[in-house]
Amino acid sequence: MGLLKVIEWTDDSSDTIVHKVDLRNNTINRGSALTVRDSQVAIFCDKGRMADVFLPGYYKLDTDSLPVLTKLLSWKYGFETPFKSDIYFVNTKQFINMKWGTSNPLMIRDADYGAVRVRGFGTYSFRVKDAFVFMQELSGTHSSFSTKDITDYIRSILVMGISDAIGESGIPVLDMAANLIELSAGVKQSLCHRFEALGLELSGFNFESFSLPPELEKALDESTRLGMMRRNIDVYTQLAQADALREAAKNPGMAGSTMGAGIGMGMGMQMGQMFGNMAGQKQAQPAQEQTSGAFCANCGAKLTAKAKFCPECGTPVSPVCPKCGAKLTAKAKFCPECGQKL
Repeated sequence: MGLLKVIEWTDDSSDTIVHKVDLRNNTINRGSALTVRDSQVAIFCDKGRMADVFLPGYYKLDTDSLPVLTKLLSWKYGFETPFKSDIYFVNTKQFINMKWGTSNPLMIRDADYGAVRVRGFGTYSFRVKDAFVFMQELSGTHSSFSTKDITDYIRSILVMGISDAIGESGIPVLDMAANLIELSAGVKQSLCHRFEALGLELSGFNFESFSLPPELEKALDESTRLGMMRRNIDVYTQLAQADALREAAKNPGMAGSTMGAGIGMGMGMQMGQMFGNMAGQKQAQPAQEQTSGAFCANCGAKLTAKAKFCPECGTPVSPVCPKCGAKLTAKAKFCPECGQKL
């Protein structure tokens, strides 16, 4: 039976969380040394019961450095040697860039679109915060424990936290891309107690993207296209007319005749609008430009209400009866001499 003099673990992997030291036929004797590197914790166990926990540092193993184990082994007179114990090293570094994704769509209630199914993808990081609790809750007496042994369980916890964070945020699905940082903080906040109960810490959580159902994405694309057309309908109409004229020039037969008829109808509508505008302008002429009903005494031409000279012969205009030539007042409706209606 050999004597174990230096107890240490050099981690050459990227995913090992717990490593059990292989003692085989070795025993621990007085004077044995324990080296615990940074980002490691060492735990001594006796018959499945966890005893002493060692943080990073260098230790000489004796009664003073193993108080719990000393009590468990009932050493009445100090460190008894040799003895055997299970020794576990727990990796406390961050395990980064772990992938998460929703295997099934999350059903959320959206104010604009009602019940919507969304999928999410991203990364997270975690570390062992309390090695003693972690060994009790998850690792147990396994000789080795890696990230792949826990990622499925962590992913299920994350999906639950994501659903809760999204539901409480009330953020519309179209605005989620602009609020990924807030959503990530909400997930970490809602899950911190669940991870602490396992001796873990969710040190990082990131959303990379959200995806909507294909039918909703198609409907949103169509709505966007129609909105752009509504804002630029004149431009699209002109482009369509130009394309139609180009095609008609290539096909002088039936297509050209049909196109000519269409162009003629368009020109007719434009001319109708032009004449309508002219008529409206004529009706809107001010009242002073309309005729007054009086006639020139020299040539009989109609006179406007404010005319001072005849527009035809230039004879000065004066308010006289066109029949007998009697002078009239400005508002007279009948001639006071002959009774002619003015």
